Amino acid sequence: MLDDLDRQIISLLQYDGRMPFTAIAAELDTTEGTVRRRVKQLTESGTMQIVAIVEAHNMGWEEAAMIGISVRANLTSIVADEIAKLPGVSYLFQAAGDYDLIAEVYCRDRDHFVSFLNDELHQIEGVERTQTFMMLKMHKLSYRWGEAHPPGFAQEYDDNNRESK
Repeated sequence: MLDDLDRQIISLLQYDGRMPFTAIAAELDTTEGTVRRRVKQLTESGTMQIVAIVEAHNMGWEEAAMIGISVRANLTSIVADEIAKLPGVSYLFQAAGDYDLIAEVYCRDRDHFVSFLNDELHQIEGVERTQTFMMLKMHKLSYRWGEAHPPGFAQEYDDNNRESK
């Protein structure tokens, strides 16, 4: 179970995954050793990962799409396991609604995308039909969710709330 300190550390690292432990400790009024130990526990338990996030377009991946996938009854988990193995798939989840699975896919170009659909995705047994939603323009790409705040936010928030009371 995460406590308040764990959540605050995660919040800061969501904002800046390279933030030094000493800066996190100063921000949260704790020791660098405590932060280091907590980050190690969070990563080793699989609760948190620290990764580099890039804009796919800058890496030469020009085609992106969300694909709704309908799957033959009782095969959703098996099909999901196979789709998850495909290198072009960056995100995959089971959904309620018109599609059983939804995948986010990045490809180098249109030919690569067509090949992905015809030679990889549609070849998986149990995939019945798909609907592609091409991403024309990215308006927001953020992995900061929940309680992610920039350094100094906690103190500014406390100061502002104290003044308004």
